Amino acid sequence: MALLTVGDPAPDITARSRDGTTLTLSSLRGRHVLVYFYPKDDTPGCTAEACGLNDNLTALSESGADVIGVSTDSWESHQRFAEKYGLKFALASDRDKSIRKAYGVGKMLGILPAVQRVSFLVGPDGRIVHVWPKVEAARHAADVLQEVRSQRAA
Repeated sequence: MALLTVGDPAPDITARSRDGTTLTLSSLRGRHVLVYFYPKDDTPGCTAEACGLNDNLTALSESGADVIGVSTDSWESHQRFAEKYGLKFALASDRDKSIRKAYGVGKMLGILPAVQRVSFLVGPDGRIVHVWPKVEAARHAADVLQEVRSQRAA
Protein backbone atom coordinates (compact mmCIF):
# COMPACT_ATOMS: atom_id res chain seq x y z
CA MET A 1 0.00 0.00 0.00
CA ALA A 2 1.56 3.27 -1.13
CA LEU A 3 1.27 6.42 0.96
CA LEU A 4 -0.55 9.23 -0.83
CA THR A 5 1.78 11.97 -2.03
CA VAL A 6 1.73 15.69 -2.80
CA GLY A 7 -0.75 16.44 -5.57
CA ASP A 8 -3.00 13.45 -4.88
CA PRO A 9 -6.67 14.18 -4.13
CA ALA A 10 -7.41 13.64 -0.44
CA PRO A 11 -10.09 10.98 0.15
CA ASP A 12 -13.09 12.33 2.04
CA ILE A 13 -13.37 11.69 5.77
CA THR A 14 -16.32 11.92 8.13
CA ALA A 15 -15.41 13.01 11.66
CA ARG A 16 -17.11 14.28 14.79
CA SER A 17 -16.31 17.12 17.14
CA ARG A 18 -16.41 16.68 20.91
CA ASP A 19 -20.04 17.83 21.01
CA GLY A 20 -21.02 15.17 18.46
CA THR A 21 -21.31 17.49 15.45
CA THR A 22 -20.47 15.61 12.25
CA LEU A 23 -18.26 17.17 9.59
CA THR A 24 -16.55 15.98 6.43
CA LEU A 25 -13.19 16.85 4.96
CA SER A 26 -14.96 18.00 1.78
CA SER A 27 -17.05 20.48 3.81
CA LEU A 28 -13.81 22.26 4.76
CA ARG A 29 -12.79 23.04 1.16
CA GLY A 30 -11.30 26.50 0.87
CA ARG A 31 -9.11 25.99 3.95
CA HIS A 32 -6.05 23.90 4.68
CA VAL A 33 -6.81 20.79 6.75
CA LEU A 34 -4.32 18.70 8.68
CA VAL A 35 -5.38 15.05 8.54
CA TYR A 36 -3.25 13.31 11.11
CA PHE A 37 -3.20 9.58 11.83
CA TYR A 38 -2.19 8.43 15.29
CA PRO A 39 -1.96 5.01 16.95
CA LYS A 40 -4.23 5.20 20.03
CA ASP A 41 -6.23 7.56 22.20
CA ASP A 42 -4.82 8.55 25.60
CA THR A 43 -1.32 7.13 25.19
CA PRO A 44 1.74 9.29 25.94
CA GLY A 45 2.89 10.11 22.38
CA CYS A 46 -0.62 10.49 21.01
CA THR A 47 -1.65 12.71 23.90
CA ALA A 48 1.44 14.92 23.44
CA GLU A 49 0.68 15.26 19.73
CA ALA A 50 -3.03 15.98 20.23
CA CYS A 51 -2.45 18.49 23.04
CA GLY A 52 0.25 20.26 21.02
CA LEU A 53 -2.12 20.64 18.09
CA ASN A 54 -4.93 21.73 20.41
CA ASP A 55 -2.67 24.34 22.05
CA ASN A 56 -1.91 25.74 18.58
CA LEU A 57 -5.46 25.48 17.25
CA THR A 58 -6.13 29.23 17.38
CA ALA A 59 -2.91 30.02 15.48
CA LEU A 60 -3.69 27.26 12.96
CA SER A 61 -7.24 28.53 12.48
CA GLU A 62 -6.05 32.12 12.06
CA SER A 63 -3.64 30.80 9.41
CA GLY A 64 -6.56 29.17 7.60
CA ALA A 65 -6.19 25.57 8.79
CA ASP A 66 -8.40 23.02 10.52
CA VAL A 67 -7.44 19.68 12.10
CA ILE A 68 -8.92 16.18 11.89
CA GLY A 69 -7.36 13.35 13.90
CA VAL A 70 -7.81 9.73 12.76
CA SER A 71 -7.28 6.48 14.66
CA THR A 72 -8.95 3.08 14.87
CA ASP A 73 -10.39 3.88 18.30
CA SER A 74 -14.17 3.95 18.73
CA TRP A 75 -16.15 7.18 18.80
CA GLU A 76 -16.76 6.61 22.53
CA SER A 77 -13.00 6.38 23.13
CA HIS A 78 -12.47 9.54 21.05
CA GLN A 79 -15.11 11.35 23.07
CA ARG A 80 -13.46 10.40 26.39
CA PHE A 81 -10.03 11.39 25.01
CA ALA A 82 -11.34 14.74 23.74
CA GLU A 83 -13.15 15.52 27.00
CA LYS A 84 -10.19 14.53 29.19
CA TYR A 85 -7.80 16.87 27.36
CA GLY A 86 -10.24 19.54 26.14
CA LEU A 87 -9.54 18.79 22.47
CA LYS A 88 -11.40 21.22 20.23
CA PHE A 89 -10.81 19.58 16.85
CA ALA A 90 -12.69 16.74 15.18
CA LEU A 91 -11.71 13.08 15.45
CA ALA A 92 -12.56 10.30 12.99
CA SER A 93 -13.07 6.71 14.09
CA ASP A 94 -11.56 4.36 11.51
CA ARG A 95 -12.73 1.05 13.00
CA ASP A 96 -12.87 -0.66 9.60
CA LYS A 97 -9.50 0.85 8.57
CA SER A 98 -10.98 2.21 5.33
CA ILE A 99 -9.61 5.73 5.89
CA ARG A 100 -6.13 4.42 6.71
CA LYS A 101 -6.15 2.27 3.58
CA ALA A 102 -7.46 5.11 1.36
CA TYR A 103 -4.50 7.27 2.47
CA GLY A 104 -2.02 4.39 2.19
CA VAL A 105 -1.14 4.52 5.88
CA GLY A 106 0.32 1.27 7.20
CA LYS A 107 0.32 -0.45 10.53
CA MET A 108 2.67 0.68 13.28
CA LEU A 109 6.08 -0.91 12.69
CA GLY A 110 4.40 -2.75 9.83
CA ILE A 111 2.92 -5.37 12.14
CA LEU A 112 1.11 -3.92 15.15
CA PRO A 113 -2.65 -3.36 14.80
CA ALA A 114 -2.28 0.36 15.61
CA VAL A 115 -1.86 2.82 12.76
CA GLN A 116 1.41 4.58 11.85
CA ARG A 117 1.88 8.18 12.96
CA VAL A 118 1.58 10.00 9.59
CA SER A 119 0.09 13.40 8.67
CA PHE A 120 -1.18 15.01 5.49
CA LEU A 121 -1.79 18.69 4.88
CA VAL A 122 -4.69 19.05 2.48
CA GLY A 123 -4.86 22.26 0.49
CA PRO A 124 -7.94 24.42 -0.05
CA ASP A 125 -8.58 22.59 -3.35
CA GLY A 126 -8.76 19.18 -1.66
CA ARG A 127 -5.35 17.98 -2.84
CA ILE A 128 -2.47 16.97 -0.60
CA VAL A 129 0.14 19.73 -0.36
CA HIS A 130 2.49 18.24 2.26
CA VAL A 131 3.12 14.83 3.84
CA TRP A 132 4.86 14.03 7.12
CA PRO A 133 5.65 10.30 6.72
CA LYS A 134 7.34 10.17 10.13
CA VAL A 135 5.99 12.45 12.82
CA GLU A 136 7.79 13.55 15.97
CA ALA A 137 4.78 13.89 18.28
CA ALA A 138 6.18 16.54 20.63
CA ARG A 139 7.07 19.03 17.87
CA HIS A 140 4.48 18.18 15.26
CA ALA A 141 2.24 21.18 15.98
CA ALA A 142 5.12 23.62 15.40
CA ASP A 143 6.05 21.84 12.16
CA VAL A 144 2.45 21.98 10.93
CA LEU A 145 2.01 25.65 11.80
CA GLN A 146 5.23 26.53 9.99
CA GLU A 147 4.14 24.59 6.88
CA VAL A 148 0.63 26.12 6.86
CA ARG A 149 2.10 29.61 7.08
CA SER A 150 4.58 28.76 4.31
CA GLN A 151 1.77 27.43 2.08
CA ARG A 152 -0.31 30.55 2.68
CA ALA A 153 2.63 32.82 1.82
CA ALA A 154 3.34 30.99 -1.46
